[in-house]
Formats: sequence, structure tokens, C-alpha cells
Amino acid sequence: MLKAMIGDMKILCVADETEPLIYSSQAKRLFADCDLVLSAGDLPIRYYDYIMTILGKEFFYVYGNHNLEHFDEVMKRGGFDPIVEYSRSGKYRTMPVMGGNLIDGKIVRDKRTGLIIMGLGGSMLYNYGKSQYTERQMQWRIARLIPHLIYNKKRYGRYLDILVTHAPAFGYGDGEDICHRGFQTFLSFLDSYKPRYMLHGHVHLFDENANRIFQYRDTTIINVYKSYILDDPLLGGN
Repeated sequence: MLKAMIGDMKILCVADETEPLIYSSQAKRLFADCDLVLSAGDLPIRYYDYIMTILGKEFFYVYGNHNLEHFDEVMKRGGFDPIVEYSRSGKYRTMPVMGGNLIDGKIVRDKRTGLIIMGLGGSMLYNYGKSQYTERQMQWRIARLIPHLIYNKKRYGRYLDILVTHAPAFGYGDGEDICHRGFQTFLSFLDSYKPRYMLHGHVHLFDENANRIFQYRDTTIINVYKSYILDDPLLGGN
């Protein structure tokens, strides 16, 4: 577990592999002061359910290119709908909503913290599987969100605070193979909309001493592989 001790607002970030500390009996105490949870993808929905149950925090996520349970349904509907079942007694009961808040291809504002968060899941197209995109397709996904970004700038004085992706940006912590290559269009996005942070996963960091933080102009790019606590007093706003 890595921790950046900077200030008051704390965000638990997860991606790619489960974190043993989150499954430990100490999880509720260790992460009690986290304001919310963000996932950069490639984790099972049941893991998200567990984190929400244990920590009781708002949870936002994007899909990666693996662990794509319910991908078609959730991407189409924009999240899990409550499930209604017919019980033996003849009464309907509503099952809890699973998996947190999907922000893949969306922009949301967390009402409690004021954070404006944008999500762009998936990886570079490499075998024509689900949640894979070409540069042009990712550009189109971004273009659809530009009106919302402009609204945020007028309403809140900034376009967004955090960009959550699964894949990295080209040349900033990405891999050499096509699957793990970063998107060049992310760099153009950072140039134009200047989020304070870009959080991604996808590139596994087997060496705990490997660099996971890069600075690109006004944006700090962080690989949140497995888990990372982002601690920053300047995040958020009205």
C-alpha cells in the first residue's frame, strides 16, 4: 500500500489486482478517513461490492479490458439497475444495486466533496475484444463529453478535477506492446482541459519501487495499480 501524505482529502484508488490490506480485518480502520473510492478497472464487481460494504464510501469506476462482467448491460444502461425478484411469499423484493457508480464515458460531480470526475475506460485495440478502442474511437468518446466539460467550466470554474482511465497516456508509464500502449489523445485532452490528476491502471507494477507518478504540464499522472491513496488538500470545490 502506497500513500501520498499531502493534506486532508483522501481518495482510495484501486486497479488491476486486489489489495490484501483491503481484505484484512483492519480495512475499516485503515481506510476510515478516505472520502471516496475510485477504480481504474480490471477488478471484479464483487470486489467493488465488498469495498462499499466494508468502508461505506461512495465508489466510482471504469471498466478495464479484463473482468468485464455485465459489460454490455452496464455500459448500455449506465450502471446496475436494482434487481427485483419474486419471493416464495408472493412479494417482490429489491436486491441491492451492485458495483458502485459507473463513470465510463461520463462526467460526474460528487456532491459531498465537490470533485468533478471523468471516466474513460478500456485499452488500446489489440484483439478486437470488448472495451478496446482505436485512437479515433477514444477521440470520439472524448468529443461527446466536451459540452459537459464546457458547462463545468462555466458553472464551477474548472472543467474537471480527476480523469480516471484504465489505459495510460502515450509515453507516460505505458508499455511497448500494442495492448499496453497509451493513448496519444489523452495528452491532447490534458493540454486542453488540465485536470489536476489523471489516474490509470493497466500497466502492472511488479516492482514496488518502480516509478508510478509522472508530471505532464499541469496534470499529475498516477498509475494506481493494486492500490494507492491520493491525499490532496487542494482537490474539489463548490
